[in-house]
Parts: sequence; C-alpha cells; structure tokens
Amino acid sequence: MQNKGLVKFFAILFALVSIYQLSFTFVANKVKNDAKAFAGGNPEKEIKYLDSIGKEKVFNLGFTEFTYNEVKDKQINKGLDLEGGINVILQISVKDVLVQLSNNSKNPVFNKALVDATQNRQGNQSYLDAFFEAFDKASAGSVKLASPDIFANRNLQGEIDFNMSDAQVKKVLAKKVDESVESAFGVLRSRIDKFGVTQPNIAKLGQTGRILIELPGAKDVDRIKKLVSSKAELEFWETYKAEEMMGFLGSANEALKATVKPEEKAAAAKPTDSISKLLTDKEKDSTATKKGNNPLFDKFISQGGGPVLVIASTKDTAAINGYLKRPEIRSLLPADKRYAKFVWGKPDVKVDEKTKKETETVDLYALKGNRDNTAPLSGGVIVDARDTFDQMGKPAVSMQMNGQGAKVWEELTGRAYTQKSFIAIALDDMVYSAPGVTSGPIAGGRSEISGNFNVTETKDLANVLRAGKLPAAAEIVQSEVVGPSLGQKAIDAGTTSSLVGLLLVCLWMVFYYGRAGWYANVALLVNLLFLFGILASLGAVLTLPGIAGIVLTLGTAVDANIIIYERAKEELREGKSLAEAVKASYGWKGAMRSIIDANVTHVLTGAILFIFGTGPIQGFATTLLIGIFTSLFTSIFIARIFIDRDIAANRDLTFTTNLTKNWFTGFHFDFIGVKKWSYIFSSTVVVLSCITFYFNGLDEGVDFVGGRTFQVKFEKPVEATQVSDELSAAFGTGVEAKVFGDDDQLKITTKYKIKEEGVEVDKEVNEKLYNGLKKYFSPNVTYEKFINTYDGKKIGVLQASKVGAAISADIKTNSFWAVIGAMIIVGLYLVISFRKWQYSLGAIAAVFHDVIFVLGVYSIGYKYAPFHMEMDQHFIAAILTVIGYSMNDTVIVFDRIREFLAGDSKGHFKDVVNASINTTLSRTLNTSLTMIMVLLIMFIFGGESIRGFIFAMLIGIIIGTYSSLFIATPVLVDTMGKADIEDIEKRHGN
Repeated sequence: MQNKGLVKFFAILFALVSIYQLSFTFVANKVKNDAKAFAGGNPEKEIKYLDSIGKEKVFNLGFTEFTYNEVKDKQINKGLDLEGGINVILQISVKDVLVQLSNNSKNPVFNKALVDATQNRQGNQSYLDAFFEAFDKASAGSVKLASPDIFANRNLQGEIDFNMSDAQVKKVLAKKVDESVESAFGVLRSRIDKFGVTQPNIAKLGQTGRILIELPGAKDVDRIKKLVSSKAELEFWETYKAEEMMGFLGSANEALKATVKPEEKAAAAKPTDSISKLLTDKEKDSTATKKGNNPLFDKFISQGGGPVLVIASTKDTAAINGYLKRPEIRSLLPADKRYAKFVWGKPDVKVDEKTKKETETVDLYALKGNRDNTAPLSGGVIVDARDTFDQMGKPAVSMQMNGQGAKVWEELTGRAYTQKSFIAIALDDMVYSAPGVTSGPIAGGRSEISGNFNVTETKDLANVLRAGKLPAAAEIVQSEVVGPSLGQKAIDAGTTSSLVGLLLVCLWMVFYYGRAGWYANVALLVNLLFLFGILASLGAVLTLPGIAGIVLTLGTAVDANIIIYERAKEELREGKSLAEAVKASYGWKGAMRSIIDANVTHVLTGAILFIFGTGPIQGFATTLLIGIFTSLFTSIFIARIFIDRDIAANRDLTFTTNLTKNWFTGFHFDFIGVKKWSYIFSSTVVVLSCITFYFNGLDEGVDFVGGRTFQVKFEKPVEATQVSDELSAAFGTGVEAKVFGDDDQLKITTKYKIKEEGVEVDKEVNEKLYNGLKKYFSPNVTYEKFINTYDGKKIGVLQASKVGAAISADIKTNSFWAVIGAMIIVGLYLVISFRKWQYSLGAIAAVFHDVIFVLGVYSIGYKYAPFHMEMDQHFIAAILTVIGYSMNDTVIVFDRIREFLAGDSKGHFKDVVNASINTTLSRTLNTSLTMIMVLLIMFIFGGESIRGFIFAMLIGIIIGTYSSLFIATPVLVDTMGKADIEDIEKRHGN
C-alpha cells in the first residue's frame, strides 16, 4: 500500500479528533448523572440544578476549560424517542397572510378563491398555488389581483400597483408569504429559546410554510402546544358594563324562544340562580325564568358585574356563541352598540361548597367594537414584558409600551376614568383581565395583566409577548409526544441490540476468516469511533432509528472486507504469493470496482432517504450514510495496515480457518438452468401479493391516513377489544386499540376531529381519552399525570402522535416518489457503470420483486402477527434500505459476470454466467448472514417501537439475496441480444 505513513497519520489524527468530540458527551452525561443523584428523582429539581451550573467550568483539557453550557452544546444529542419530549410541526396559515395583505378585503371573488383553495387543495400542493388557481378560475380575467380592493392597497403601497399583471403580483405575494414564514420562524425561535429546555431544535421544512419544533425533555404537553401555537395578538379594548347589555340579552332570550326547538331547550335546561336579577319586573312576573323556558339564560350560571356580563360553564360557550352570532339576534343590538364584540375570559375552576364538584367557568365580556373590527391599541406597541406580582401578591405580567403606544394608552385610560368604565386586555380573543381606572389617565405607557394566573403562566405569557405575535395563525398539523419512561426503555433496547449485534459480527468474522477476521474487527471498532466522532462534530441527534442505522452499519461495515478477503482467497488458490494476492485483491480489477459500485448504490438510496424523510428517518439515513463512508475507509485502509505487517514479517495469512477453508469452494449450481422454476415461484408471489393488496389492503398508519395515536401504559393488563369498544362509544367514532408489546400496554388510534386544528381540539381529545380510560387507573392518577406520564409508576401516555390530513397526504406522496426515485436513480447509475441497459433492467426487476414481496408479506400478516406491521415512514425507510441492499448484492454478482465475460474463461455464455455467480456465493452468503444476524438481534432486543421496521428489513434482506441470484441474473441473460451473445461466445472459444 502506497503512502502507508500518510494513511496512518490521518487515521491517528481522525481518531484523536473523534475522541476529543466524544469527550464532551462523556462529561455532559457525568454532570447529568450528578444532577439526577442530587435531585433524587425530582425532574424540576434536576433542571434547576443544571441551570444553576450552566456557566460553571466542568471540563478542563489543560489548554482550555469549558462550562457546562458549552459542553452540552457539543455533546451527541438524543432525540425525542430516547430523551422524551415533544415534537410538533406547525403550518403557518397562508390564508391568514393573504387576508392581512389584502387589508381584509371584502371582494367576493377574492374571498371565494380563499374558500375554494381551502377545499380543493390537492396533496402536497401549497396553499398559495391553490389560491392562485382558484382566483384565476373565479375571476375568469374579470378581476385582477392588483385591484384597489384586493392587493393594490396601502399595506402593499410601493410594491403592488393597479397597473401590475397577475403574474407580477403573484411573485410579490410569494415573496411576502416567505417573509411571513421567516418572521414566524424568528418569533417561535425567540419563544423556544426562553422556554428552558436543553437543546431545542427549530427548523423550516423547505418551502412548505411548515416549521418543525423539537423540545427534548419537555413534559407539560398542553403548555408547550399553547406556547408554540399561540398567535399572541394582544389587544386593548374598552368594554360595555354589564347593566348596559342586560336589555339586549333579555331581548335575545325572548327572540330565541321562537326559533330554538323545544327538545333543544330541554337539553339545555338547568337551574338558574341569580340570573333572574337580569330580568325586568315584567319578566319576573312571567314564566320566563322557569327551567327550560330560556334558551339563552338557561346556559348562564350567574350574572356578572362591572365588565363581566354573565358567567357560564365552558362546555356551553359554543352554544352561546352560536346564539349571539345569529344575524337576527345581532339585529336586536341598539344602534350605538351594533359593533359590540362578545369575547370570553380566561377559564377558571369553581368548586361547589356543598357538592365539592368542580366546574370550569368563563366570564363573558362585550367589547366596544367598530366597523373595521380593530382595537384602539394593539400589542405591537409593547417593547418589554416581565412576569411579576400585583398589589395583592398574585402573579401578573407588567408591560412597557413605546412612545406612540403610551400616548394612546393615556387617552384610552383617561376616557375609561371619565366614563367609569373598564379596559379589557385580550390575547388571541381571550380576555385576561379588564381593570377599571380609578386614579385618572395612566401616563408613561405602563400596564399590567392580572387575573387567575400561576407563576408558570405569567412566565410563558411574558415570554410570548416579548417575542411578539405570529404574522398568521400557526396550526399544529403533526405532533409527537414521548414520555421519558419510553425513552429509557428505548435506550436500553438500542444499547442491548447494538452490543449483541457487534459481538456476533466480530465472532463470525474470527470464526470464518481467522486472524484476518481480527483485523476486520479492529477496523470495525475504529469505524464505530469515527462514526460517533462525526455524529458529535456535526451536532447530530441520535434517535432509535439512528441506533438501528448504526447497528445496520455493523453488518455492512464488514462487507468490503468480505469482498477483499474472498478475492484474496481466490488469488491464493491460483498459486499467487500473499503479497501478490493482496495487491490483486485491492486493485481496481480485483475487489475495488465491486466495492465502489456496491457502495454508490447504497449511498444513492441513503441520500433519497435523507431527502424525503423527516425526523427519526433522517437520523437513520444520516448514520447510514456516515457509516458507509467510514466503513469504506477503515475496511480498505485500517485492515490493510495489519495485512501488510504480516506480509513484511513473512507470516502466513490464509483468510480462512481449518474448519471454513473449503466452504463454498467448487460449488457448481446451475442458476440459469432453474430460471423457469424461479420465474414461476416469483411470478406466483407477485400475483398473490397483488391479490392480497386488493382484498386485504395494508395496515396504513397515521403517517399515511392522518389521525392520532397514543401509546398508553396501564397499571395492569387490559383487554384491547373492550377498551376499543368503550373508547369508540366515548368518542362517537371508531377507535382502534391493539396490544403493543406487553399486555398492559396498548396502542390506541383515532381519527376523531383530525381535520380540525387548534390546541383546544388536542386538549379535548386528550380529555376524552383520559375520561374513557380513568377507570383502569388509580384515583390518584389525574389528567395531568396521565397525559404527561406519571413519573412515579411510569404509567399513562408514554407516547402520542398526531398527523393532520394534509401532512399525511404529503408523507404518502413523498414516500411513493422516494421508492420510485431510488429505483430510477440506481437504475440509471447501473446503465452508466455497466454500459448495457440489460444490467439495469435485471437489477430493477429484482428490486421490484423484492418490494412487492415485502408488501405482500405485510398485507397478509398484519392482522395475525404478534407485533405491529404498519405502513408508515419507518416502513418506507426499511423498503429503501432493502432496495439499497438488493442493488448492492446484485451489483457484486454483475461485476463478477462482467469480469468473467471480459476475461478468457472457456464455455458457452450461460456457463460463464453460472461460473460467475458460483464464485460470488461465499461473499453473498457471508454478507447476508452477518446482516441477518444483526437484524435478528435487533428484532429480538430492539424494542416494540421498531420491531415492524426491522422485520421489513429482515424479510427484504432474505428475499433480496434470493432475487440477486435467481431473478436479476436470469433477466440479464434473457434480455441480452443474440448478437451480443454470439460475440461473447466467439471470444470465449465457442
């Protein structure tokens, strides 16, 4: 090997850099263990401990020191499935952005286009493109985007004028939408940075308008969802006093009597107490206050006072809103109150002293609206916000306004003081407080939000206000919540499978190749050092599929050594010396060409995985891609160093052991002769698989169809069918429950309200799930403990995920093109590399066969298998890995065929091809065996969450080995032109 010294230098340098990078992970883990010991199992105490030492020096390298914050920034970060936490994908509402840019246009064509775009948007089409299509169709050229009442308005003055064409306006709008997403990204980053979790991750997902947020270690699900999706539109409104609106409420109640059905009244009826005080004497004398006779009043718990009109139960707010929004009811408002805006306050929990029953109530306010529905003062004037305490010692938020805001605030408070009225402080159309002004106008621009808060809520509120409002609504279209107990279990499973897989591969290499096997094992260990070192230096996030990628690398890392060793054995059998055999094996005409071709196909499929995958799948692809390059370096150069030392010392090296030296030698199976039977078998499998798809379908997971999935750990085993029936009744729609791993753990899936967005909907689903399952838990397991994982007993929701209908369509589309794209790209590479399309066709036919076979197994088995066999993103990753391996295996065989056909072998075309296949059997079976061993270990020890994923790869590797021998090569032979065959046979002496 030339430049041996240079290779050693870079290997040692690379090893030292890897050790340096990994040292930060070791130190960070030690500090975390110290924090856990100090906290004694209290998570909050642990976080406070780590926060307190953030700036302390914890790592001394002699030439420099690092603080804990610096150390944790350089460590290998664990993903949500290992660390626990929450992952959400937010969709910034492009519709909201367009409405704002149009200055709330009332143009009927514009608004029809918005509605049509929402309804007709196809697959992964962007909302903006859907809007453009809908507008072009609705306008039919009669209305321009640059109309004064649409986008040629003061909001876009200087950027859009009425002379511009629709094509020009579309470019401006696309730019503005991108700016809005960028603005939202900045606002969310600011919020997340101040939230307090370690190593948060926030990233834009291409040009989709979607933003990914990952918060490892976060636990309070509802709080986090509220934090990231809150638009934070702060507004200050003058309010009407309760007595000013009582006449309207009485009139509304009377008018509703004629339109609300009797059965609706009866369903709504409940006792009223002081609400009768709202009625006039005349009304008191009537039967109006009898139970069930008042559609509106029967939904009120009591009257309010001051700015609060009435108090109602939270569950009745939707019905009350519906009544108050009716055109015929709003027409009853006096002329000076026709723009009144009814808004609810922050929910509060009241306890009945007699029954001790809790009821969540809200206050109803009437704001002094206007024609444009704009507040006199908005949150844009806020320059600072701090969590503090009010005069009563209760948590509050103080705010400071800029000069312009201070002036308007002084005028607003002056008016309220004169009129003895109140000013409502509303955030996202919810009134947080409505103080009166008792001491004259407030100068200086200082204000305060007080009310029913705890310290955490005021911290979050101040954080949100400081970060500013989102430019448009942010809807959670996909979310995943992983409990920390699942994370530890996943870590244990991944660690166990990794160690056992590594041990088995190392033992097999020594068993089969003797001392050369030890050299391959050293190269494998160095490969792992390099792999983890690169992951640490890149700041990569390690996930459970990422661990699967690493363990898979253990199987593939020895592949290059196997190819070289098998070639060296052939050269030695031909009578060459060890030095000559090694030189020939490492040459381009030896093993190197096969190694390069095989790994290029693997890299191409890994790259497709990385491009089309998200989250954990990208983690799998990352480790797989890095592993390919590091294993190539270590297999080719590190093992070679030891082999060259044996050559220099004249030591005997046979690449075999006494037991295995004659394995797979002299093998002469007629692969081409049995092609008829292999064609019949494979055709039967493909046909049966297609029939199975038609009648049985596939178990499509929520990734592909949308829905919510919860992994719930119970205190004792439960009956899945019974739970499914009970939850279906509670949700009013089908709910699927399956045993997931142990008998006390279920995977629960529902599509309930999956098309509706918002934190409120997510909370409603969580509450329905809790209420439907709480009879299976001890009374001390509250809703909060259930949803956020009860740390004391590791029970409750261990993992939750949500995939919206729109994003599931995108995932399905991306997955389809990922599989098709991988086959096409690798096929094109083979055409270029082998210079004949027949090679590419043979490889594609084999891969197509493998994919159909795996899909068929999953279609037949998902109803009967003791583990989950869902079609999801992990399954697609497995399919792409199978494609990569099948191509890899086929390329090795094709390389040998090409070599034999170009050589001086004697015999007919089919004889030469058969001989080529037989000489690669040792490599093919050896590599397949190491891969199957590793995958079996992962299947057994890797944990329930990746068992279906591993099973797909396991079946794929087995069938891929078969197809490379019995499908790819016969197709190559059968499609080879007659003239080509005659030419080949002529050159081979026939």
